[in-house]
Amino acid sequence: MLALFSLLIIIVLSIIVVRIGAIALELTGLSPEVASFQAQSAFSGVGFTTQESEVIVSHPVRRKIIRILILLGGAGITSSIATLVLTFVGQSGRNIIIRGALLLAGIGIIYLFAKSKYIYKIMKKIIVKALEKYTSVRIYDYEQMLGLSKGYTISRITVREDSWLSGRQLKELKLEGALILAIYRKVNGEEKYIGAPSGNTVIQAGDVLICYSRQEVSKALSQRCKGLKGDDEHRQKVEEEQQLSKIREMQGGFD
Repeated sequence: MLALFSLLIIIVLSIIVVRIGAIALELTGLSPEVASFQAQSAFSGVGFTTQESEVIVSHPVRRKIIRILILLGGAGITSSIATLVLTFVGQSGRNIIIRGALLLAGIGIIYLFAKSKYIYKIMKKIIVKALEKYTSVRIYDYEQMLGLSKGYTISRITVREDSWLSGRQLKELKLEGALILAIYRKVNGEEKYIGAPSGNTVIQAGDVLICYSRQEVSKALSQRCKGLKGDDEHRQKVEEEQQLSKIREMQGGFD
């Protein structure tokens, strides 16, 4: 029975390690889904050649977190296999069934605890405080900083040939309340990254724009086509943005 309980403890510790790694990756700016997936991949030793993996490897803090997860994962998986063998080796048929049932029950309970949102929130608070105190991982709440819960969004807009955006300068988009954080552009068959482009940068067909704006603004820009109708819509949106700016100024004066 000692081996069985040891196995369950190893599983619990493995889940905690993966959770710590996922939260640490999340605090470097990754989304919760991506951070959790990459932490599980690193701990289990399953590699994926994806753009997300390249982004993580090129980041010094994320790379360090992944390296630690890989080292701990190797030890955890080896220990789990060894303990699993010791749990069942040399046992009679009846004992194997009993231990198998206990193992499944234990894993089921652990799974329920691991999926509990309440427990996750408690664990996250503890892990965040520990990381702030004992590590150099910077703690940023990007959702709050960028106002993503207040109607703003970061979106990817692919510029089509017939898009109104094609051939326009970025400063025209700013008049509508949209800020282009970066551009992915194909140059001679290779993808080029243009970070923090200036207002005079001209948008080209095929560009992928990383846009920060209100949700309705990015949606309108991505769907707008060339022509008089698109120009009229642009003028209308500029007027709306100017009116919103005046309202914000008035509200700021009353604060």
